Amino acid sequence: MSVLSAPHFHDEQKAYDFVEAMIWPKGPVCPHCKATARVSKMQGKSTRIGTYKCYSCRKPFTVKIGTIFEASHIPLRIWLQAIFLLSSSKKGISSNQLHRALGVTLKSAWFMAHRIREAMRAGSLAPMGGGGGIVEIDETFIGRKPGAAMAGGGTAHKNAVVTLVSRDGEARSFHVAHASSDNILPIVRRNLASEAKVVTDDAGYYRNLNAEYMHAYVNHSAGQWGRGEIHTNTIEGYFSIFKRGMKGVYQHCSEKHLHRYLADFDFRYSHRVRLGVDDAQRAECTLKGIVGKRLTYKAADKR
Repeated sequence: MSVLSAPHFHDEQKAYDFVEAMIWPKGPVCPHCKATARVSKMQGKSTRIGTYKCYSCRKPFTVKIGTIFEASHIPLRIWLQAIFLLSSSKKGISSNQLHRALGVTLKSAWFMAHRIREAMRAGSLAPMGGGGGIVEIDETFIGRKPGAAMAGGGTAHKNAVVTLVSRDGEARSFHVAHASSDNILPIVRRNLASEAKVVTDDAGYYRNLNAEYMHAYVNHSAGQWGRGEIHTNTIEGYFSIFKRGMKGVYQHCSEKHLHRYLADFDFRYSHRVRLGVDDAQRAECTLKGIVGKRLTYKAADKR
């Protein structure tokens, strides 16, 4: 049976029940006053699906309040379909494809995709490389900065991205103004455990890591690509998926939205099948990140 045959993808009440079970595992919680005791479901014939009333603060609410679904007129079952499609597509899915598949306008599909990417964005995370794990670090360049002219085939006109990939499977990517030690090393220090083993290429940005971490590098300039466990093949594999998705699926991404697309690829890479997470579980992980991530269209269009 198709995964998309699940009841919560087709029935609105089932969709609310599914989201409530994920967000409120111990029962409904009022988003206004956080009460749990004096809360009951409204049963009137004209009451909207999924509406509760808190008798502590006297306000009605649904599970959508305070999430990426808030104030959206798109049915919740369509949102769940969009979350599954975006979470299960290895190289992403375009707004045009969502627009055609879900029967919503292109503008709505674009906005839904950005809201879902907000849900994928991780909050405070434990340092990578704890217990002496190996973390590969590298930078890549994508797209084109607004108004920047190409200069002799260099990368100054492109958006710089720094990524850390743990051999355990996690990826974290960051958009930086330009690739330099001043921009890269603070990110590395914030995200690495002190006992981490670091592997990079021979770029000069990483030379100062020798004094802080157990650091090894491969000399790509001399045609060296690896020696034993000293290689950057893992992060190169990540960049391969990222660039194929950005060029083949999304085709264009403005600099102001790049951080969300990075979250998109980081999330799927860190929750992939090889780590024991299938498509349905990945979609559920996305759903668990919807709280506190409300994004208005105005904010999405400007940021």
